[in-house]
Amino acid sequence: MNTTLIERVVKKNRVRLIPFMLALYVLAFLDRSNIGFAKETYQLDTGLSNEAYALGAGIFFVVYAFLGVPANLLMRKFGARYWIGGTTLLWGGLSAAMAWADTEAKFLLVRTLLGAAEAGFFPGMIYLTSQWFPQRNRASIMGLFYMGAPLALTLGSPLSGALLEMHGFLGHPGWFWMFLIEGVLAVGAGIFTFFWLDDTAQKARFLSAEEKQALVRQLASEEEHKVASRLSDALRNGRVWQLAMIYLCIQVAVYGLIFFLPTQVAALLGTKVGFYASMVTAIPWVFALFGTWLIPRYSDKTGERRNVAALTLLAAAIGIGVSGLVSPVLAIVALCVAAVGFIAVQPVFWTMPTQLLSGTALAAGIGFVNLFGAVGGFIAPILRVQAETLFASSSAGLLTLAAVAMVGTLLIFSLHVSRPATQPDGLPD
Repeated sequence: MNTTLIERVVKKNRVRLIPFMLALYVLAFLDRSNIGFAKETYQLDTGLSNEAYALGAGIFFVVYAFLGVPANLLMRKFGARYWIGGTTLLWGGLSAAMAWADTEAKFLLVRTLLGAAEAGFFPGMIYLTSQWFPQRNRASIMGLFYMGAPLALTLGSPLSGALLEMHGFLGHPGWFWMFLIEGVLAVGAGIFTFFWLDDTAQKARFLSAEEKQALVRQLASEEEHKVASRLSDALRNGRVWQLAMIYLCIQVAVYGLIFFLPTQVAALLGTKVGFYASMVTAIPWVFALFGTWLIPRYSDKTGERRNVAALTLLAAAIGIGVSGLVSPVLAIVALCVAAVGFIAVQPVFWTMPTQLLSGTALAAGIGFVNLFGAVGGFIAPILRVQAETLFASSSAGLLTLAAVAMVGTLLIFSLHVSRPATQPDGLPD
């Protein structure tokens, strides 16, 4: 195989696809998590209880979980361009509709529909990566994609905070404008998708015939070494179930912190959630950006997946737990460690299913693992609220999240995965 040619194709694919995928992920993550910024004023204006808020924050993940597998299979059948473009349009419209969700019933309904609309996006992106990039490049590629989460929370924190300051403009509360404007941005991205994305490498308008053939041959040669190509093969594989449980633990840590981070930081600062608190809230995500750039690249360069993922998640567990036990300044430092850990672990983690599965099993297997992650996202806010209520302490909720992340760390350490071939000259620029 012509290594120089493959590296050229990877560079072209990266330039074409990663900024696009990154922008979509920024919008998706922002639209699913921006209720954290609106929490205080939204609850005050609508009379939403803490329990209803936790249910609404989590109910998104119920339908999101169970529709992930069929959504990925439909994308494989009908093509990425129309599927991803259409679902992005839909979720953007529903996110904007949150501006009019001024009762508990409307809140729960829109969050449920938003979960259904977004069900195919994230697993679709993971599957898309496996169709455009060789195995040895995927951790760093996924790291670039996963930078969308800290970018959404770095740029989105001041943006959401600033939009909340529009309270009273044209007679609407700040959260109305936040939901509306951020949803409309996603609608525009959905329209752009129809013109930019190609369904497969074979149909890529930006690759030459030689480059297409080289990439197709490289990906085909990697398929020969995988253990499962049918959905039934995947579901009978114990490692797939173990991966699913690991991802559940990761997502409990992620969303148990994210949905409450703006109010947690505001409490540390002794202020309300607004522009100032949102700027401080952005600090952990700046650190997460650097971690998500460096750690997956290190994983690709060394070929080490399991230990890198386990130690990164361990750092997240320690950061989450410590953040509830120390002074405000040290708590912010601990939150920076936590953010680096639970964001950077995910691109390394997602190389593991693509090492085991291929074909239909890969499309459905990614959806299956993501289903467990969605369950984790659903139970995370409920678990945190219940722990805080039971022990009458906000620290109890954080320590509970840390304990779940520790379980995930132990599961990763016990996982057996093969090492991908590393590049002799390091990663291409």
